[in-house]
Amino acid sequence: MVERADYYGTGRRKTSVARVHLRPGTGKITINGEIYNSLQEYFQRDTLVMEINKPFTATNTAGQFDIICRINGGGLSGQSGALKLGISRALLDFNDSLRKTLRENELLTRDSRMVERKKYGKKKARKSPQFSKR
Repeated sequence: MVERADYYGTGRRKTSVARVHLRPGTGKITINGEIYNSLQEYFQRDTLVMEINKPFTATNTAGQFDIICRINGGGLSGQSGALKLGISRALLDFNDSLRKTLRENELLTRDSRMVERKKYGKKKARKSPQFSKR
């Protein structure tokens, strides 16, 4: 088997899209062309960082890959979910035998929940104006 330069995966969540390249390395992180020492610097919340690292901890590959990704759209929560799915798919590209482990940890399922659209006559998607009897 020939060792490839990098492994690719695309992740989506809400309105965010993450294009992820994993390269064998030491765990260096590049997001949108900027190099970060840790995911904490970009995502700022421990819960989001833990969520992103789930694919690596489930497959025991933490620190074996450099992450190069381009993320656009949405907020930090959507971007972290997109990055998690992108990393999971890139790990599949690296080694297809990890599929069972990733599937058991529910890391290959795209979260299809989206913001409900606003309807006419309503203040938001479901909130109605106050009812007045008289």
